[in-house]
Amino acid sequence: MPSTTTLPLGTDTIPATHPWPAVLALATATFSVVTTEMLPVGLLTSLGTGLHVSAGTAGLTVTLPGLVAAASAPLLPVAARRSDRRTVLCALLLLLAAANLVSALAPNFAVLLLARALVGVCIGGVWATAAGLGARLLPPERAGRATALIFSGIAVASVLGVPAGTFLGSLAGWRWAFAALAGLAVAVAGALALALPPLPPERPVRLGAFPALLRTPAVSRGLLATALLVTGHFTAYTYVRPVLERVPGLGAGTISTLLLGYGVAGVAGTFAGGWLAARDPRRALLVIAAGLGTVVLLLVPAAGALAASTLLLVVWGLVYGAVSVSAQNWLSAAAPGAREAGSALFAGVFNTAIALGAFTGGRTADASGPTAVLCVGGGLALLALPAVLSAGTRRPDPAGDPVPREQA
Repeated sequence: MPSTTTLPLGTDTIPATHPWPAVLALATATFSVVTTEMLPVGLLTSLGTGLHVSAGTAGLTVTLPGLVAAASAPLLPVAARRSDRRTVLCALLLLLAAANLVSALAPNFAVLLLARALVGVCIGGVWATAAGLGARLLPPERAGRATALIFSGIAVASVLGVPAGTFLGSLAGWRWAFAALAGLAVAVAGALALALPPLPPERPVRLGAFPALLRTPAVSRGLLATALLVTGHFTAYTYVRPVLERVPGLGAGTISTLLLGYGVAGVAGTFAGGWLAARDPRRALLVIAAGLGTVVLLLVPAAGALAASTLLLVVWGLVYGAVSVSAQNWLSAAAPGAREAGSALFAGVFNTAIALGAFTGGRTADASGPTAVLCVGGGLALLALPAVLSAGTRRPDPAGDPVPREQA
């Protein structure tokens, strides 16, 4: 039964006897939803064949959850505004398990799309709820590391989760891959129930909180920078394989190894970004914007060189791995009195940018080829620099409260 208790204003942390297992449980939750979100990428051919649709139509199983996640991220905290966040997260993971089970048993593509829409609700809800909990479970000096660990689930999903699901799908069929994720989601729900302390909402989130946050310059600039970075990244990365295929003599096996190296670098970048962002989120975003834009653009002249392309791809993974945790730290510092509302906006913007980046990359690749994709993606990432600089030289004030009390 939902709790109607809220924390006193200004309460930042929840007493927890063992906070790090709780943080690790949250990381497994982000791992589960992102693995589920991206799994069809590795199963498109077999999925399309099994349900008698084209590969392009099967791609809707990736696009639809992202769009639903973008819409549900700001709405779910409003709908569950007085519920204990531990209860909300457990319910979302059980819903994820049900959605994966329906996916595994889907008799046709329409039923699969319905299940994938439910996955989108889970993605948006978990992001919006879990992203800001590091600052509640641990004191400020360790909150940055906690947030980095929570977001590491995203990078690990790309490195381990999706390849493992794809491998299982190739051995036993795509339905068993979804069934395995259903079992994983149930296990994660149990881990959350055991590891998390009671998490009553800091403040019930209402729709009026979002316009107030967007009128806060540090919040709006942080969201704009996030949108540009993520859109730029996915514009280029969605078509990274054709880009790598330009390197003479580069086979499919080598490309897969390079992409694995990119993923491992992304995990390292998540923790490096968390370390820097905990000290100065503005500097972290400036370094990321400059680094991401530069690396992507440098891949254009590096087309014929294996060593240069390899180095740039690893650096790309390292820099992009820091985006999520750095932007979340920025928003938490910019709106400390409305962390959950800020996280909800962040999740909505992030997932919208993923869909927009993939769409932009596709249109650009069709019209002008992979070189143009890199130019557009790198240019968008560099545009995040003035967005961050325009927020001023002072870091967001962690003592401030940009949200009017009557709207929170």
